Amino acid sequence: MPGHFPDHPLVPGVVVLEHVAEALRSWRDQRLARIREVKFLAPLYPGISAELELVDRCGQVQFELRSDDQVLARGVIEGAA
Repeated sequence: MPGHFPDHPLVPGVVVLEHVAEALRSWRDQRLARIREVKFLAPLYPGISAELELVDRCGQVQFELRSDDQVLARGVIEGAA
C-alpha cells in the first residue's frame, strides 16, 4: 500500500472490494457478479482493523465495512453461482 499514496498510504478501494468478493464466496459460495452501488466514506489505513458485514436484502447483498464506530464503505452487490 505505501506506493498507492506516497507518504499517506491507504488501502485502495479495489482491495476492499476483493475482500467483499472473498466474503461472499465464503458466505454463499458465490462469485461477485455485479457491484450495484459502492460508496467509500472514509479511508482504511494499513494496519487498521475493520469488520465487514454482509446482509441479504431481497436477493441483493448489502455490505458495510466498519472500523470502530465509523463506516468506511458500504454498498450493494449481486452474486452468481
